[in-house]
Amino acid sequence: MARVRDTVDEKPAEQAPVDPEFEPGEGDGGMFGDGPPARKAQHFWPSAKRLFSLLGPERARMILVVALVSASVVLTVIAPKILGQAMDTIFNGVIGAQLPAGVPLEQIIEQQRASGNGTFADMLSKTDIVPGQGVDFVVLGRLIIIVLLMYVVASVLMWAQGFLLNGLVMRVVYGLRQDIEAKLNRLPLRYFDTRQRGDVMSRVTNDVDNIQTALQQAFSQLVQSVLTIIGIAAMMFIVSWQLALIALISIPLSGIIAGVIGARSQKLFAAQWKNTGALNGHIEETFSGLEIVRAFGRDREMLEEFDRRNDSLYSASFGAQFVSGMIMPAMTFVSYLSYVLIAVVGGLRVASGQLTLGDATAFIQYSREFTQPVTQLASMANMLQSGVASAERTFELLDADEQDPETATASLPERTDGHVEFQDVSFSYDPEQPLIEGLSFSAQPGQTVAIVGPTGAGKTTLVNLVMRFYELTGGRILLDGVDITELARGDLRSRVGMVLQDAWLFQGTIRENIRYGRLDATDDEIADAARATMVDRFVQQLPEGYDTVLDAEGGSVSAGERQLITIARAFLANPSLLILDEATSSVDTRTELLVQHAMNALRTDRTSFVIAHRLSTIRDADTILVMESGRIVEQGAHEALLERRGAYYDLYMTQFRGGGEEAGSAAAPAGLPGGAEAATAALPGGGGNAP
Repeated sequence: MARVRDTVDEKPAEQAPVDPEFEPGEGDGGMFGDGPPARKAQHFWPSAKRLFSLLGPERARMILVVALVSASVVLTVIAPKILGQAMDTIFNGVIGAQLPAGVPLEQIIEQQRASGNGTFADMLSKTDIVPGQGVDFVVLGRLIIIVLLMYVVASVLMWAQGFLLNGLVMRVVYGLRQDIEAKLNRLPLRYFDTRQRGDVMSRVTNDVDNIQTALQQAFSQLVQSVLTIIGIAAMMFIVSWQLALIALISIPLSGIIAGVIGARSQKLFAAQWKNTGALNGHIEETFSGLEIVRAFGRDREMLEEFDRRNDSLYSASFGAQFVSGMIMPAMTFVSYLSYVLIAVVGGLRVASGQLTLGDATAFIQYSREFTQPVTQLASMANMLQSGVASAERTFELLDADEQDPETATASLPERTDGHVEFQDVSFSYDPEQPLIEGLSFSAQPGQTVAIVGPTGAGKTTLVNLVMRFYELTGGRILLDGVDITELARGDLRSRVGMVLQDAWLFQGTIRENIRYGRLDATDDEIADAARATMVDRFVQQLPEGYDTVLDAEGGSVSAGERQLITIARAFLANPSLLILDEATSSVDTRTELLVQHAMNALRTDRTSFVIAHRLSTIRDADTILVMESGRIVEQGAHEALLERRGAYYDLYMTQFRGGGEEAGSAAAPAGLPGGAEAATAALPGGGGNAP
């Protein structure tokens, strides 16, 4: 199911810095003149070797694919030579019909030399003409049928190798996707904290697609092109080594042209990428802050800036495409020049009797076919380069350090009490910059422990340590007296329920989203959880009720209602331990009262950790921990902390000084009776879509 997200700002989280080596990849290129060069791998050969090693389990099929390609290439390479024989058959028949029958060919040649037709005599000397005999249509038909059969068989062989290759590549990519998915589930949260989400998604999707394309197309055409070049070159030398040298001279000449123009276009494409990024950034910024732009009347300025950046991109793109577009015409000119030389020299050799007309025709066909695999190699090199670069990024993911292996040596009873104890806990992303040092406190069963403090104090990190999303660098965390590192991660997390600021829902029905908390829950249990957490109040107002499908934007329910659904999900899971991380920060004050009531029901008889920005929501907590720079600077009940006039007092007064919405929220009753009930009644439909 696809995730449904709130359209609210995400709170800053305490996390490791983004990997400084991360750089967004450039777009993949195609043929010369079609776009920018493909992204390059930093370690091409090791990555390419590892990429093709993925085909190891399919070795037998790969050998068969290569054999089929080789057989197809042999047939297509020999066919022009046989067509040349057919041309000789026609030529010999046409000329032979004009010569007197019964006269030996050698005598006719001598007569022609004696009469001054030495060129015609030389040409006749290279033929198998039978004077007086016309075209042998039996032989001609047999040759044509042989050629047609060769092309048909070659086509069938190519189809067969394509079928086999696609099948084995799909199996390899299928296994690779499974390996990646399994790897993602073994990676620590730290890995995702240090990389941009789009980069990880690109490795899992786009890069795997590039690998599939490289294996399917580049491999097959690479083998075919190499064998075709070798086969055609061999046949050209067999037919005429002099013409073969002329044809082969065009290859280094084309390479020089491509290298010179390509080096120039590379710099221009770099400018194009830079200007594309600048334009995209401006567009994203404009639409992200469209309301601000219009509110301050800056439409004209934004449009002028867009025009400026668009002009820069146009200039850079035009130059890049113009220069890179010169490669193919230049290479085509070299190819045509080669054809002209071959035709002239070949004609002279036919006239001098050093080459038959059929061989000259076959050679011209070979020279035309020779450029095709060379061009394909250039294209495949670009595609292969892109595929290897994608493989390198995928291998980096597969080689990333995994979370510490399970060392479960203890277990807990089916229902735990929820006694949590931190003993001298330390944690850091960077050994030189500790985030939490020597943290110790205890949460008794059924207690509500609130955690407050400025951004970056370590609040979210603290609860992440309870979930073992990160491993401690020192100290211990005990659950009912058992070190959590001695428990299986799955066992530990099954006893903890989490409700986050970001209401994490999936595309599907409301019923399915609530059932996510416990997959074997019945419809009645889902309805009970919904009633206990105020979800039932607005669901009953929806035409489809619990079968209402939440779309990709979650537009069918409000932000507050989505948060209530996540609370119902946690309620259904019936955890022993509860973590509420800024669960009310993204809703308005009136909806907060409903969410607060639902959380009160959820916290009943459970040890709860509540991270809160709005201090009004944690006044009734049994213990409040005030954190600064990874340390607990104060702890105690709400009233006691206020009396101390310390860090908590400063936070409280900063938040409520001057009254306002928070002050009104603080004055409201914590429970549903009174303020919350009135707020509920004020909502459309008695608790429908909250504003």
